[in-house]
Amino acid sequence: MIEQVRYPGLQDAPDHSLAKRQMEGGFGGMLSIQVKGGEQAAIGAAAKVKIWKRATSLGGVESLIEHRSSIEGPGTPVPTNLLRLSVGIEDPADLYADIDQALS
Repeated sequence: MIEQVRYPGLQDAPDHSLAKRQMEGGFGGMLSIQVKGGEQAAIGAAAKVKIWKRATSLGGVESLIEHRSSIEGPGTPVPTNLLRLSVGIEDPADLYADIDQALS
């Protein structure tokens, strides 16, 4: 149910070479996904997660998910089907399973 993954660490990311030069210690734990099915599918997926917290914040240790265009409001250039993810310290397998069930 994912249309696109946006992460500078991916070899085919538009600015991968720039990110590789600037992010010498790694690419970090922030990424965005665009959900197939549009805005309502993205909002629905964010509502179904159990481990990820629905919040806008940076710097914490918990994994966060947000529907970015709802935060920015009308007129934002952010795609309406985009979810921003900030990966925390929870078990990666648990986080993957949680987002997978939410997108199913």
